[in-house]
Amino acid sequence: MEERSRIPPGVPRRDPTTSYWQVPPSDIASLRSTAELPTTADYVIVGSGVSGSCIAFNLLSQLPGARVVMLEARQAVSGATGRNGGHTKASSYRSFLDHERELGTAEAVKIARLQYANIVATHALAREHGISCASTMCSTVDIIYSQTHLSLGRKAIERMRQVMGEDDPAAQYSIWTAAEAAKQFRTPNALGAFESMAGSLSAYDFTTGVLKLSLSLGLNLQTATPAECIRPEMVEGQTQWTVSTARGSIKTANLVLATNGYTAHLLPEMQGIIVPLHGQIVAQRPGSGLPQTGLKHTYSFIQESGYEYMISRPPSSFDPGTIVIGGGIWQLPNDGASRYGETDDSSLEPTITSYLRKCTADYFGPNWGSDHPQGRVKKEWSGIMGASADGLPYVGAWPDKPGLWISAAFNGHGMVWCLKAAEALVGLMTGNEAERRVVQHWFPRSAIISNLRMARKFTGRKDLKAPGEAAFGERSRL
Repeated sequence: MEERSRIPPGVPRRDPTTSYWQVPPSDIASLRSTAELPTTADYVIVGSGVSGSCIAFNLLSQLPGARVVMLEARQAVSGATGRNGGHTKASSYRSFLDHERELGTAEAVKIARLQYANIVATHALAREHGISCASTMCSTVDIIYSQTHLSLGRKAIERMRQVMGEDDPAAQYSIWTAAEAAKQFRTPNALGAFESMAGSLSAYDFTTGVLKLSLSLGLNLQTATPAECIRPEMVEGQTQWTVSTARGSIKTANLVLATNGYTAHLLPEMQGIIVPLHGQIVAQRPGSGLPQTGLKHTYSFIQESGYEYMISRPPSSFDPGTIVIGGGIWQLPNDGASRYGETDDSSLEPTITSYLRKCTADYFGPNWGSDHPQGRVKKEWSGIMGASADGLPYVGAWPDKPGLWISAAFNGHGMVWCLKAAEALVGLMTGNEAERRVVQHWFPRSAIISNLRMARKFTGRKDLKAPGEAAFGERSRL
């Protein structure tokens, strides 16, 4: 694992697999707002995923007229955001006890509430601006196949209710027995289940929608423009950052890296702190025994050493009923060590491919029915996540490098972190001291960059989880 963490990520591959969400591509997929790359900007954002797009939207909403340039190596929203599983799901109970032990009760509560708030805010933003992304708030269920996880989950939920209050929406879970889970969720082999509020959407459509809002506010988007290197220099007593590309260089006083698993390419100090993680997903036609217009819940299937995550496309989507399921890394030797440090999203790992194709029918058993006459698989793809050394994202100013800002390493959970992380980052960048203190009050301190966190290197499998989360098994979600 240490060897894998030392592999330089490089820039994103030119020929990635095409995800289910990218067909057809957005009309801004290959946009260059100006024919030439600007030579200067007030803010330069590297990366057009949900982090970079929400940062741009927040900046331009707060600072009308600011010159904001976004660089994207490939097409817009071509990274993990455009390749994820379509889930807005936190399952904060899975890390709550460990966060409480490692970070304290107040911080554990703050993380759980932040993740829930991020889900609600994401769907609210889509509604407010009419972003067509099949945004759906719905119940989700963790189907448990491990007695260990069933016991730990009950304990965690009880503790959350105790310290957060029975009425706190971030602590509201329903607990189901094996018989109830089999009946309610069509999963005959479950030991039990935990149900909570979550949602689903097309993260690709949501984020291209946010990008369009930003473009209307003046964002300059430059696709197919990989950032090759960055360097600081002093200009009249102020630090200026130069970003070099094959199309020329651009200078700025404020450089934002929303580069997730690729961050160490531009910032070698992050090598071994943010590690790329290759994940896979498959879109499938539902079996004849399942509702053909979509299940009412989204799902996770929790095994002793790993899990899968699944949505069923809602009636409001262009493709209702289609199942999108990802995971499977735990099927590989050494907890899937070979997937860490891997940035080739033009390829699929054969063992995971085989497993994801068949596991849905196994989970639903007789309730699956027969496969669709056109076959089960509609689309398969891969993508690159960013895994952090301590299981939490890195948000804020890089210590001792004025003007360098980061929002990255969401450990496969970007859809329950990125929108609020963007809000926090922009508050830290543009606010006065009082406003920055407000951000530090509501945003988890444990996710803010610090010298102490930077000292912790990626040294093994447990570092991919929230502190101490090893008891809950694999944490890998594209």
